[in-house]
Amino acid sequence: MAEHFIDIGGRRYRFESLGALMAAASPRRSGDELAGIAAESAEQRAAAQMALAELPLTTFLDEPLIPYETDEITRLILDRHDRTAFAPVASLSVGEFRNWLLSERADGGTLKALAPGLTPEMVAAVSKLMRVQDLVLVGRKCEVVTRFRNTLGLPGRLATRLQPNHPTDDAAGIAASILDGLLYASGDAVIGINPATDNTGTVVTLLTMLDEIISRYEIPTQSCVLTHVTTAIEAIERGAPTDLVFQSIAGTEAANRGFGIDLSLLREGQDAARSLGRGTLGDNVMYFETGQGSALSADAHHGLDQQTLEARAYGVAREFSPLLVNTVVGFIGPEYLFDGKQIIRAGLEDHFCGKLLGVPMGCDICYTNHAEADQDDMDMLLTLLGAAGCNYIMGIPGSDDIMLNYQTTSFHDALYLREVLGRRPAPEFETWLESSGIYRHGKGIAFANALPARFQHVLADAGAPT
Repeated sequence: MAEHFIDIGGRRYRFESLGALMAAASPRRSGDELAGIAAESAEQRAAAQMALAELPLTTFLDEPLIPYETDEITRLILDRHDRTAFAPVASLSVGEFRNWLLSERADGGTLKALAPGLTPEMVAAVSKLMRVQDLVLVGRKCEVVTRFRNTLGLPGRLATRLQPNHPTDDAAGIAASILDGLLYASGDAVIGINPATDNTGTVVTLLTMLDEIISRYEIPTQSCVLTHVTTAIEAIERGAPTDLVFQSIAGTEAANRGFGIDLSLLREGQDAARSLGRGTLGDNVMYFETGQGSALSADAHHGLDQQTLEARAYGVAREFSPLLVNTVVGFIGPEYLFDGKQIIRAGLEDHFCGKLLGVPMGCDICYTNHAEADQDDMDMLLTLLGAAGCNYIMGIPGSDDIMLNYQTTSFHDALYLREVLGRRPAPEFETWLESSGIYRHGKGIAFANALPARFQHVLADAGAPT
């Protein structure tokens, strides 16, 4: 491991490895402090950022943070690196790359072409030198468009995942939440249920229910039951109507092993979903969730900072051309992101890094009840991510997930963001909303004052009172 150092004001700051330099340059967060790798002072952090700014981008190709021989994620990142795409920035340092990203030369088309030439470590490094406004500006430039039954990620659009979780997977309760979300124009990214148990029979039942609703009302969206990839494969083998295969992923081989997965298993899941041919506009069939701190919580972080490892998770996601990726930014808890300030910064970093790598990033703007955060913090992150061009956010009744017991964003929050920033739903979903009477007068303003008669069956079929 090569040592890195910088002389400032007659004092030499030494960093024993590239990983140590990256960790010391990271903005403060509780997870890195828990791991014992954070900068010891604001002065040391500033010195590390200055040293990092002088580092050539090519260093990350020459000095893998985790050895190539021992980690399949490192092998994936380096084997897939496109040197031709990298050529326009190959001569730049990390600091020069930051300046280039903020310049007019780095427009949407240029950044899209560059994405295969960037490694997760490169984008993690440059994010550590950026202010909040820099993360927003560059994130806004990046457009990543994906398709299954509708088109996600187009400019001027903001989609939502309708998340109708129930602590007992009760069909009537789930149906009521789905109907509530649809009437508030939520669900174009996906109607996605976190099942209370990872039971194949329950998963098949929920997938069948979602398929019946989407088919009956001809909703141009997709469904997902967020079960383990092995359960999803088994459900497909049982004939379940599966649109998307979900999996939580991380940035190291060891952390993914803790999730019970590896790259070959993810490929098996992707192949299984694509074999069904259920997409009408595209075959982006994977849905991934990530979050800073997952590798540390699994004791699989290799002494690296959590933000860099999070970016490596996007390197995994990129391999599988997913429809959706989102960082569940504050879900793991204050041990990793202590307060609202850290959560806000992390959410913007994650969106920036994912988009720059060509990943269709959304965000679960959330916190746990024992974190030093509240809904005001989430409103700030929500608004900043909207300005940054986030592909989608979560839509949950009352912003309170009654199954997972955490706080996130509501159907109303999405309406706020769409109205304030002039964002619209996915185009195919918007057309359906208007034809269904959910939007009035083509104004793009959702309402739920009355239940259109055609939707009475959503509740009746699930056994709920109408």
